[in-house]
Amino acid sequence: MQFLDSNFHGMSFLVIYVLFFVSSVVELGSASTPSQLQLEANTIINSGWWNLSSSDSHRICSLIYGIQCNDGGSVIGIRYLCSKRRIQLATLNLSALENLESFEISNCSLEGSIPPEIVNLSQLTYLDLSNNFLQGKIPPTIENLSKLTHLDLSFNYLEGEIPLTIGNILELTYLNLSYNFFHEEIPPTSTIGNLSQLTHLDLSNNFLQGEIPPTIGKFSTIGKFSKLTYLDLSHNSFHKEIPPTSTIGNLSQLTHLDLSNNFLQGEIPPTIGNLFKLTYLDLSHNSLQGEIPHTIGNLSKLFSLNLSYNSLYGEIPPTIGNLSKFFYLDLSNVDLSFNNLEGPIPDGLDPYVLKGNKGVCSNFLNIQTEFQIQPCPVRGLTWNQLVIILSVTIFLIITFFSLLYLRHNRGVVKNKHARLTTETSKNGDLFCIWNYDGSIAYEDIITATEDFDLKYCIGTGAYGSVYRAQLPSGKIVAVKKLHGFEAEVPTFDESFRNEAKVLSEIKHRHIVKLHGFCLHKRIMFLIYEYMEKGSLFSVLFDDMEAMELDWKKRVNTVKGTAHALSYLHHDCVPPIVHRDISASNVLLNSKWEPTVSDFGTARFLNLDSSNRTIVAGTIGYIAPGKLFIFFSSSICLFMIS
Repeated sequence: MQFLDSNFHGMSFLVIYVLFFVSSVVELGSASTPSQLQLEANTIINSGWWNLSSSDSHRICSLIYGIQCNDGGSVIGIRYLCSKRRIQLATLNLSALENLESFEISNCSLEGSIPPEIVNLSQLTYLDLSNNFLQGKIPPTIENLSKLTHLDLSFNYLEGEIPLTIGNILELTYLNLSYNFFHEEIPPTSTIGNLSQLTHLDLSNNFLQGEIPPTIGKFSTIGKFSKLTYLDLSHNSFHKEIPPTSTIGNLSQLTHLDLSNNFLQGEIPPTIGNLFKLTYLDLSHNSLQGEIPHTIGNLSKLFSLNLSYNSLYGEIPPTIGNLSKFFYLDLSNVDLSFNNLEGPIPDGLDPYVLKGNKGVCSNFLNIQTEFQIQPCPVRGLTWNQLVIILSVTIFLIITFFSLLYLRHNRGVVKNKHARLTTETSKNGDLFCIWNYDGSIAYEDIITATEDFDLKYCIGTGAYGSVYRAQLPSGKIVAVKKLHGFEAEVPTFDESFRNEAKVLSEIKHRHIVKLHGFCLHKRIMFLIYEYMEKGSLFSVLFDDMEAMELDWKKRVNTVKGTAHALSYLHHDCVPPIVHRDISASNVLLNSKWEPTVSDFGTARFLNLDSSNRTIVAGTIGYIAPGKLFIFFSSSICLFMIS
């Protein structure tokens, strides 16, 4: 019995000792192992990325801009703002940041490789390490980031193959691996083809090889990307054909497509016209052949089209010129240069975008001269065409002689009316309203301006004032009224008549249109097309409008003015001298298109005569002699007589 008591006491002592030892170990471990929050704080402090001390561990969430924490104080977001301090990913213990959801270090000159432990961030949804100096390969275990939706590793020095496992990140919506040194082929169908949520895919500016169809599942996978809006595979080494028509045409949400600077061959798929939301299309610098599909005319939202530097042939689809009617496509953003295209230039298409195509032609002399383009050949006529031409010719001949007869009768009536007017108007009080459509009357102008009230005045010059007048039809015109005292001066009377003579039959998009005039001893005014922006001088004088008149608009202003001068100089005989080209005489409409105005000092130039009129112009300014404008006067003289 004593023996049992002794054993019992011994066992009890042993149990108590063991329990005491275990509890001591537990307490010791609990004291040496920091909590998760303390571990994260130590990771941030020990990285050396921020200038922190151990005393800051309890307030990293509020102290550091770019550190985002959840309600429990755990770090869920890091956006590092770059400083002069050089950092490396290896100094940040990523394994300790188990709740991290967003990690962004961009434009920080970050060096080294992508650490393998980054794939342990199972909660990560946003990863941006772009614009750094990262080298090496993407870890193949990147598929562990299964919640990732945004991955941007662009503008680095990453190399090797794109991991096959990247296609297992099924939640990806944004993938940008551009501007690296990836080579070989794009992962096959079983990988990247699984990314059905993808909206943005950019693999441009790498060294990817092979043909696009097999490496992206012949685009049958990308054809399933119903949400894809941005696709850029440019500046690689892809060859063979653009994906088959049955697949690329399924990318119904695509707005940006860039396959330029590759070695693609074959034809442009006609179903590319099914991409109705496309705004940007660049297939330039390839070896594409065949004709440009007419279906491109279906892309009504397109604002940039580049098919240059290929081997395209055949005639240019007229539908390309029609795209400008949708008010999206600026035809200056079209580039079809350096192909083998032929045939007539479609209406509305700038010949400049067709340079390097020796087969294109035009029947317009100014285009042939300026762009060194050959005239279009005359094709053989069918019997039906000959019948139509003959019928039209006969009709025109009959119309011509009818007009001559009417003109003769009108001259007789006009001379008779002139004699009666001379007899009944001794003081020269003769009101004359002349206009194209006969809808403008003297009373309309007086009513619209309330007898030239100052509130309608939009400008005053040396010779008169300009008024804004809205006619009963709703049309707005500009009325230039000469000062009253100038009507008594023969020089101003001559200037008035001269401007009416010059502008009476001019029809050019960059020369102001004259709608009518009134010649009277008491009042003299001219009725012009209304230009909303006023003169180029007034625009340049106003700081805000001068800023709005950017370089593109300024170049268009110079080009438009030059076209007007060239037209008047080369296409019309006899020549005429404007003699007063200045910023005040170049007007701009609401679309910033220029028109040349103020022909009051213009003179017909008789090349066979030694007589010259007196030089006149704006006081203090005489335009250079090289700014001669040449214009046809035969019809104008008839209308003013």
